[in-house]
Amino acid sequence: MRRTALTVFLLALVSASAASAATVRMHPPDASSYPSLRTTLVAPVGSKTPRLLENGHPVAGLSAVNLGGTKSIVVALDRSQSMRGAPLASAIAAAQAFAGAARPDDHVSVVAFGRSAVSLTGPSATPSAARDQLGGITVDSKSGTALYDAITVSADRLAHDERPGRAIVVMTDGKDVSSLHSFRDAVNAAHKARAAVYTIGIAGPDFTSVALRDLAKETGGTYHEAASAHDLAATYAAVQAELARTWQLSYLTSARPGSTVSLTAIVPRVGRVSVKSTLPNDGSSAVDAPSGLIPSFAYTAAGTVVLGLVVGGLILLATCFWFASRRTSRLRMRIEPHLAADAGSARLRRQQGRAATRARLVDSIENAFKNVRQFKQVARMIERADIPLRPGELVAICAGVGFVLGMFGAVAGLSSLMTLGLMAIGAGVPLAVVSFKARKRIRRFENQLPDLLITMAASLKAGHSFRQGIQSVVEEGAEPAASEFKRVLTETQLGKPMDDALANMADRVGSKNFTFVITAVTIQRQIGGSLAGLFDMVGETVRQRQQFARKVKGLTAMGRMSAYVLVGLPFFLAAAISLMNPVYMSPLWHTSIGHKMVFSGLFMITMGSLMLRKIASFRG
Repeated sequence: MRRTALTVFLLALVSASAASAATVRMHPPDASSYPSLRTTLVAPVGSKTPRLLENGHPVAGLSAVNLGGTKSIVVALDRSQSMRGAPLASAIAAAQAFAGAARPDDHVSVVAFGRSAVSLTGPSATPSAARDQLGGITVDSKSGTALYDAITVSADRLAHDERPGRAIVVMTDGKDVSSLHSFRDAVNAAHKARAAVYTIGIAGPDFTSVALRDLAKETGGTYHEAASAHDLAATYAAVQAELARTWQLSYLTSARPGSTVSLTAIVPRVGRVSVKSTLPNDGSSAVDAPSGLIPSFAYTAAGTVVLGLVVGGLILLATCFWFASRRTSRLRMRIEPHLAADAGSARLRRQQGRAATRARLVDSIENAFKNVRQFKQVARMIERADIPLRPGELVAICAGVGFVLGMFGAVAGLSSLMTLGLMAIGAGVPLAVVSFKARKRIRRFENQLPDLLITMAASLKAGHSFRQGIQSVVEEGAEPAASEFKRVLTETQLGKPMDDALANMADRVGSKNFTFVITAVTIQRQIGGSLAGLFDMVGETVRQRQQFARKVKGLTAMGRMSAYVLVGLPFFLAAAISLMNPVYMSPLWHTSIGHKMVFSGLFMITMGSLMLRKIASFRG
């Protein structure tokens, strides 16, 4: 009884494994774009995204696209003279039904071939447009069948499409007799376009399926055969059903050219399938060509070991030089912590040494950029923000943050464009923070200015001198006005004239209202008159200017908010859609056409924001 149960269990296990292998099928990988490998997996409809293992380890950069979703298809139809009459009519009707069954957002192109191959639709054609073009196909007036040319034209059409899922469905009743391209050219074109070729043949007395089978096998597609032209509708329906079950998988391999890889695809709750393939090592892939900077010997196994030893030796030699430079002080550094008098001196000297190193670096940066106008603007911005930081230190911080984010982008595998953008953002953040603090401090000073003028006017009316009026502001005023006027008094005590000290303060603070006040005070001090009355009048004028500026700001709030929304909305939508459907947004970030669209969008956003800023701004 136990033997019977064990036998039944083993038979059931074998049957389940056979059923699993039958429902999941995988083609050998295409290595024409090494180190990127591409394979085709056929699984049941509705299966979850498969997982892929290479030599037992998860692959890197896996892209899984189901051809039952959004895709690009080229329908290539034979219109040679052998298709005259009912065969061509049946083929057109079947192809139209196939195109009509596509998704509304699919791209369906049409290629007709007889003596030569011709593309009948433009890029990104809709299924309805493809149906219309199929209905107008007629028999070619010249004899010939350009099958390989049709595959090449179809692949060229798909190469310029941004959809990741791509397939070519070609139907013919004969063999190629008039193509300008060879069988290998057609296969290479399909590989370059990352498209699978599904071939349909109409059986007949002189029909041979060898070329069609080889085309499908080498490109990751399948071959279907119709007994006659009347069976084409069912054949196209079978291709449509197979596309819904097909996954196109691509990833970055870690295997070297010439090595054997074992791929295992795991479909959740369905099963797994494995294939073995040997990667080509004919020198055709770009990775095999050694760089001119490194000798070709370094790309061999022995050369890799030698190169590793050389690099390791250089690192070891640099470490020895570093230790040798510190050998004279190592004994003193080990003894100093145990000496009572010098217990804290070792740490202090190390801190002083690091500070001296930073100072030398900052001095070199400032000496290099001291005559650059933008560097002077950075120094002025730091002074207005009242941040205890030197301009060279801020530049070093910007460079360091940009470098760290650039390394992060490189490690994360981002494109060069994205990495450069990340570095620019990282370098700009410290500058943006300092600029924000500077603007905030200027606004605080301008808000305090009317009250400061009234305070100085009251001090002058009480019989105090102009210097004593400034002293009252220093003692009773708030920051940042108190510290700025205190600096004015300090400069005058060191011998600088009051007018020059006030002019330096106006230039340092960057307030237009205060510049206006200093100009009026300088003129009044030179020609004489009542400063108290002048301060009352100027204070009231400044207050009215501020009230008018707030009123204008309130009236233009709607325009400014519209500008913020219009500028920020594209970035928000791009981020949201990228998170929800990365495959849909992938062509925008990883194709040349997508990059051109991004740059065009950024240019238009910049121009639009400048126009909106011009409309919503006011200069008084």
